[in-house]
Amino acid sequence: MLTAIVGINWGDEGKGRMVDLLSEGCDVVVRYQGGNNAGHTVINEKGRFALNLLPSGILRSQTVNVMGNGMVVDLEHLCGEIASLREKGVDVTPDNLKLSDKAVLCLPFHKLMDQLEERRLADKKYGSTQRGIAPAYSDKYMKKALRAEDLFLGENALRDKIAALCEWKNLTVQKGYGEKPVEPAAVLDWLEKYGGPIKEYVADTSALLYRAARARKRILFEGQLGALRDIDFGIYPYTTSSSTIAAYAPIGAGVPGLKLDKTVGIMKAYSSCVGEGPFTVEFSGKEAELLREAGGEYGAATGRPRRVGPFDVPASRYGCGVQGADCLALTKLDVLSYMDKIPVCTAYQINGKITTEFPSGENLAKAKPIVEYREGFKRDISGCRKAADLPKAAFDYVKYVEKTVGCPVKYVSVGPERGQIIVM
Repeated sequence: MLTAIVGINWGDEGKGRMVDLLSEGCDVVVRYQGGNNAGHTVINEKGRFALNLLPSGILRSQTVNVMGNGMVVDLEHLCGEIASLREKGVDVTPDNLKLSDKAVLCLPFHKLMDQLEERRLADKKYGSTQRGIAPAYSDKYMKKALRAEDLFLGENALRDKIAALCEWKNLTVQKGYGEKPVEPAAVLDWLEKYGGPIKEYVADTSALLYRAARARKRILFEGQLGALRDIDFGIYPYTTSSSTIAAYAPIGAGVPGLKLDKTVGIMKAYSSCVGEGPFTVEFSGKEAELLREAGGEYGAATGRPRRVGPFDVPASRYGCGVQGADCLALTKLDVLSYMDKIPVCTAYQINGKITTEFPSGENLAKAKPIVEYREGFKRDISGCRKAADLPKAAFDYVKYVEKTVGCPVKYVSVGPERGQIIVM
C-alpha cells in the first residue's frame, strides 16, 4: 500500500500530526521534497517535536525513514535535528534513517545567496525563509550541485569540485552582490564537520524502496507545504522551489516506476499562511489576533506569526483537485469553538464578477472574498472521539466542508495530541 499525505492549501495544515498518526503500522515513511524551510509539529507521549528535515515516522521505532532524492539537505541542520531527538530519547540510527545518495546538499553559500537576494529585493521580497532552498534547487537544475554521494569522493576530487563550485558562485557573490568571496576551505571544513557524521546514513534508497514495494510493505510518502506553494501549480512566484503535489511523490522518493494507491489531503478548518503573496481571505486586526492565538499559529520552522483567515472554499477545492485527494483530514476544528458564527469564503469577486474558481496571477491578486457564516458550536470538543460526540453545528460544519470541496472528510482533528482524532 503506497499512501501520500499532502497539504491542500498554503502549507501549515497539520500534516506532521497526521503522518505521526497514520504511520502506525507503516514500514517506511518517506520525505520526497523540500528542505528545512518548513516544519511539521508532532505532539505525542514522548513530547513536542518540530521536525524540519526528518520524516515524521522517525518518532515510531518500527519504521524505516527515508529522505528522498527530491529533497535538498542542510547537513548542519540535520546533525542538529538528530541530536535534538536523541536528547529527548528518540532512537535515530542508520537502521531507521536513510538519506538518498542522490539528495542535493544545501551548502552554506546557498543560505548566503538566499539572504543576499532577499536583502536586494527589499519590499519586493518573496518571503523566503533564507535557508538556501531556492539557490540549492537552482544549482541542481544548473547541474552544479553537490549530492550526498559526493561525500564519498576522494579528498582531491572533492577539493577540486568544491573549488570549481566556489569559483562559479563567486561570480555572483563577489562580482554581483559585492560581498566577500566564498572560500573553498571553509566549505570543505563544513563538509568534514557535518558530512562526516551523516555518511553512515547515506544509501541507495531507490533500491530499498523498490524492495519494500515488491514485498508489499506499507509505504507512506510525506509531503512538505501544500498545493498552493507548488512550483508549477501554486501562487507563483510566491511558492516553494519544489513540487509539493502527490503525483511527484514516487519521483522525489526515488521510485518513479511506482504508483500511489491513496492520497490523503490535509487542510485546516480555517485558513493559515506563512510568507508573502496573495492570501485572499486574510483577517486583520483583532479578528486575526483572536484566531492566531486560538490556533497557536506560528511557523514550526521559523516562529513567524502565520497569516490567518476563514476557510477558503475555492482554494481548497482547487487544492483537492491538484493533489488528486481520495479523502481528507480536517485539522484544528477545536480552534473554532470560540466563534459565535464561523466565517467561510465561498467565492471571490474579481473585477466586479463573482467566481468560485481559484484564479492565478493578477486575477488572484485582485480577488476579494465573498464570506458567508455558519452556525458556531461554542463548546470544547477536544474530548470528542466519535462523530456522534460532536455538537450538531460542528458535525454540520464538517459535512459542509466535505460537500463544498467535493472530497470526503475521513479524519477530524480536535486537538494536537496523537489520540485527539475522530475517524468519520
